[in-house]
Amino acid sequence: MSNLTKSTTVYTLNNGVKIPALGLGTWQSEKGKVGDAVRIALQAGYRHIDGAAIYGNEEEVGNGIVESKVPRDEIFLTTKLWNTKHKEVEKALDESLQRLKVDYVDLYLIHWPVAQDPKTEKEYPDWDYLDTYKELQKIYKNTKKIRAIGVSNFTPKQIERLLADKDVDVVPVVNQVEAHPLLQQPELLELLKKNNIRIEAYSPLGSTEGSIRDLEDVKKIANDLGITPAQVLISWNIQRGDVVLPKSVTPERIQSNLLTVELPKEVFDQLNDLEKKHGTNRTNVPPFFDFDAN
Repeated sequence: MSNLTKSTTVYTLNNGVKIPALGLGTWQSEKGKVGDAVRIALQAGYRHIDGAAIYGNEEEVGNGIVESKVPRDEIFLTTKLWNTKHKEVEKALDESLQRLKVDYVDLYLIHWPVAQDPKTEKEYPDWDYLDTYKELQKIYKNTKKIRAIGVSNFTPKQIERLLADKDVDVVPVVNQVEAHPLLQQPELLELLKKNNIRIEAYSPLGSTEGSIRDLEDVKKIANDLGITPAQVLISWNIQRGDVVLPKSVTPERIQSNLLTVELPKEVFDQLNDLEKKHGTNRTNVPPFFDFDAN
């Protein structure tokens, strides 16, 4: 039998802000359902909600927060700056705050290290993610709209370039990337640990391009432990030290995903070996970004 308990793990980010290790992801959550999902999650005990402007559901997320009746200061709320807004960071943030019905977000991320002209969707020749990050720094230092800043989908080279810039004096608190047993990214993980930057794992169960929880190895481990495949994978991320962001709009799954367990060492090791056994599987590869070229 399992020893499942509600996840209460909290990490302290490099600027002293505390972040719950387990959050509700809202990417690809169906419109008309995500507000209820947020409300149900918060009422079930989640205290961390991850969103983004491009998801197109910030208003619903904001409604869910209001309807949950959970005090704002008990909730860790994240949103992200989209590629075509890199030259108007504060305006984009203000629009997100308005849709979310809040005065501040706990974490604001550059969604992708790609600064695109909204008219052409081509990358600007005179502006890139370093310029954008410096704008985030200013807002972080001079306003109360953001409690922490970070990045998302940055490669090791991009993290190194960011940290090496003489005008960057606020280290990002997180890099939100796809992370699960088939995409462990040891080089990135090592670099982030060295600089006290936390990994946030999106698509921890896989995505529409490939479900990790359907792997026979994962299903067997789940069966042996008497828990769900999702609980196996979420527990693996937390045991690894990641923030993890499973997504669901199904009430039963939302509640069961909050339950985690300390995996026996041999099980944890077995999950760590899956990438060697099955190969690397990145499920989110957008047309505008080449992970290998950066």
